[in-house]
Amino acid sequence: MRVSRMFYLYRRLYVQQLKAILEYNKDFYILMCSAALTQVLGFVFLWVIYDRIPDINGWQFWEVTFMYAMIFVTEGVGSLFFEGTWRMGRLVNMGELDRYLLRPVPVVLQVFCTGIGINGLGNLLIGGVIIWQSLVHGHIHWTLGKITITLLLLLTAVIIRVSINLAANSAAFWIKNAGNAFPLMVHNLADLAKYPLTLFPQAIRVFVSTVLPYAFISFYPATYIFGKSDWSGWWMLAPVAALGSAAAAYGIFRFGLSRYESTGN
Repeated sequence: MRVSRMFYLYRRLYVQQLKAILEYNKDFYILMCSAALTQVLGFVFLWVIYDRIPDINGWQFWEVTFMYAMIFVTEGVGSLFFEGTWRMGRLVNMGELDRYLLRPVPVVLQVFCTGIGINGLGNLLIGGVIIWQSLVHGHIHWTLGKITITLLLLLTAVIIRVSINLAANSAAFWIKNAGNAFPLMVHNLADLAKYPLTLFPQAIRVFVSTVLPYAFISFYPATYIFGKSDWSGWWMLAPVAALGSAAAAYGIFRFGLSRYESTGN
């Protein structure tokens, strides 16, 4: 299927979901505000720490807030545009995936559009503001090349986050119960990437750089943008991490789909 056709189908499916959600506008505002409040509280927590300790392992306040916000911004994109990955458990356990298999549309595309997490809008708005403030206060010398690479790193960060979500929630094909906590556990491990990797032991650094490459969402982009010479060059692996994550996630999803047996009688 052509890429243009994929985007067209995604837009049509997404719009239908959005129409259904906007019917309940109070829920829309409550979810958006709750997500924004969570981010603000996290920002205040960092401010309190750095007010007393202005430098942690060579990282300044606005450099760490950039990493913190990157995790929330990518989470916001995942919730707002690919929330369906978090509905995988219900789709498998309730047999709702059956109708997706009968349609002439890629199953993974239909899964992505199964739901919309309005809370993601709050994450995007507040996270975007924090990132903007971090870049303003970071006294960065911008060039056309640096702007281009920064945008590329933002794109790879989103791909990695969505890929990890898809792979983790594909566990529903094997863990067939309503209390499957595996995706949430994987999701919470992203908290490790809200702070500099230099604070953690070597094993954790390797883990969040390879197995679950959350470090390429926040830490490695930050080392490039803020000019951390000790980690120069690592950001170049971000596109590799993004492509590898996407391929692995899709492979896990397709393998799980081949084992799907519906709910029977």
